[in-house]
Amino acid sequence: MNGHTDITTPHPLGTSPRSNISVLVIGAGLGGLTAALECARKGHSVRLFERNPDFNDSGDMLALGLSATTLLRHWPEMREEYDQISLHDAWIQALKHNGTPVAPPKSTAQVAIGNGMDPKSPKTTFQIRPKLYRMLARQLERIGIPVEFGKKVVEYYEDATAKKGWVMEEDGTRTEADLVIAADGIGTKSNGLVGGEVKPIQSGRAMYRASLPIDVMKQDAAVDKFFGLQNGTDSIVRVFLGPGAYAVTLRRKEAMIWLINHDVSGTEAESWQNHVSHSEVLQCMDEGRGWAPEFRKMVEITPPKGIINFALLWRNPKPVWMSPARRVLQIGDCAHSYLPASGNGATQAMEDGITIAECLRQAGREGIEEAVQAFVEMRYARNACAQKLGFANAELLQHTKWDGQKETNIKKVAPTMPKWVWQHEPERYAFDNFGEVARAVREGRNFKNTNVPEGYDYEPWTIDDIMEDIRNGRDVYLGKGDWKS
Repeated sequence: MNGHTDITTPHPLGTSPRSNISVLVIGAGLGGLTAALECARKGHSVRLFERNPDFNDSGDMLALGLSATTLLRHWPEMREEYDQISLHDAWIQALKHNGTPVAPPKSTAQVAIGNGMDPKSPKTTFQIRPKLYRMLARQLERIGIPVEFGKKVVEYYEDATAKKGWVMEEDGTRTEADLVIAADGIGTKSNGLVGGEVKPIQSGRAMYRASLPIDVMKQDAAVDKFFGLQNGTDSIVRVFLGPGAYAVTLRRKEAMIWLINHDVSGTEAESWQNHVSHSEVLQCMDEGRGWAPEFRKMVEITPPKGIINFALLWRNPKPVWMSPARRVLQIGDCAHSYLPASGNGATQAMEDGITIAECLRQAGREGIEEAVQAFVEMRYARNACAQKLGFANAELLQHTKWDGQKETNIKKVAPTMPKWVWQHEPERYAFDNFGEVARAVREGRNFKNTNVPEGYDYEPWTIDDIMEDIRNGRDVYLGKGDWKS
């Protein structure tokens, strides 16, 4: 083992010896940024390419699990910035789609205490996507690894004899490394080398997404009051549960974000640039009947070209994440895509970045292939479980029915976020288990992971299995073991 004997205490940049491993990360999303930071901290030499000319500020909010933020113990400057952008005094409330409260608002501190947790460390926090990207990128710049923008990778290669992976850019430039990490999303060109593309399957659902500045909100007093800050000062997430649809809003001091999950309209696309009109959204709300008039008005005052209709496409678990010679590795959405509404995609992408950095540290330069295979062994079943849980949670939210009901048990429609998801510490897990996983790989036997539901043994599954449950009115079958604790 190289370097640390204890990771329970902070190990800032410079405390790991140089590994002489060169790592090229493609894609400056959350997985790629995290992989670059952690690989640098573990002593590896890192470059990070991004095809766009700057960060894409499209996108709005995301749910980030506690397991993804464990790396912050090692990055004090980033820890401070994360505290500044996080919703420390946030509240959450469930309402019917007509605006009638289902339950009184609860603070995230109350929820955390109810779960036996530190109120300053809730299991999930809502974050603004662009703020999170830029926080990670600023940390990279502070350590001398700027994101190299405008690097349009069109092909991935590897040379088993030379023990290198490499990429070709659009202009013919070639860059090689001991390991290439593909973190450039669903459409990654690495699929040509790594297992092929997993074809998307229509889910029949899409999501309208928008954000608007507070000065626009204040133009309508009724809307501003209805979606006001909790107690006049605190951010609040409101979940509106309706017939065949649900909506989520986030009110912060500086911005308002709203999302509506709905049946497909024919204009949806899997793109953050797919803008639609206000009238389309309002027509969708009319079909649901009875949406709160303040919500309708908020849609109307959203700035032009401010609404995206994002297609929610299903994909079966990708069977292969690594190239034949194990010099190109897929992480994040390249390896395991999540529905944007699953609440787990960002978390798992960051867990990937943390994990591969530690695997490489322990394996050393002569053990890169083993590190890559051990990474897949540790991460595959966990992601397959988290993906399936995301589908089950989505079904709960989008099939709420209020007809004839004055009240409901909100826990029945609350997404499941069990301890096996948020209590996981990816760096600790890789630190503790890499040696045994590597031995299992060498000996050709399976390793029994404990980062999945207790009592669960991995079972391959497909979207067809989930659809069969839904068509027959059954809860989505998750598998054996304790999925809820």
